[in-house]
Amino acid sequence: MPGTTQPSLQKPPELDPDASLAGRQKVTTGNGSIPYSKGKKGDALTIAVSCQGKGKITVGVRPVQVSFPLECGADQVSTVSNEFALSGVERSGVVSVEAFSAVRWSLTVGRGAPTEVDPPGAG
Repeated sequence: MPGTTQPSLQKPPELDPDASLAGRQKVTTGNGSIPYSKGKKGDALTIAVSCQGKGKITVGVRPVQVSFPLECGADQVSTVSNEFALSGVERSGVVSVEAFSAVRWSLTVGRGAPTEVDPPGAG
């Protein structure tokens, strides 16, 4: 469509306007680790990651021990944003990315109030 801009890896993914920046990684190839700063109790941790290149990346978050995969397209940028509202995410930590050498990625870590709460029994 004319006038539509494709997502780009030139800049790390954007966060919601009300989130505060906790860490950022510009375009990287292969594996990497990004430290993130401490937050306030009750804050959620949001991780937005973009990738391009044939393959998959796995994003892990310490110290809360959660991870998620992202399938990357050869010709287009894939972007996903995940929010974690778990006990312990208020502490500082590290986001680690495992990526094939053919995959380029960038990442932004943010903090803010949780956007929604799952009802009891969900998940």
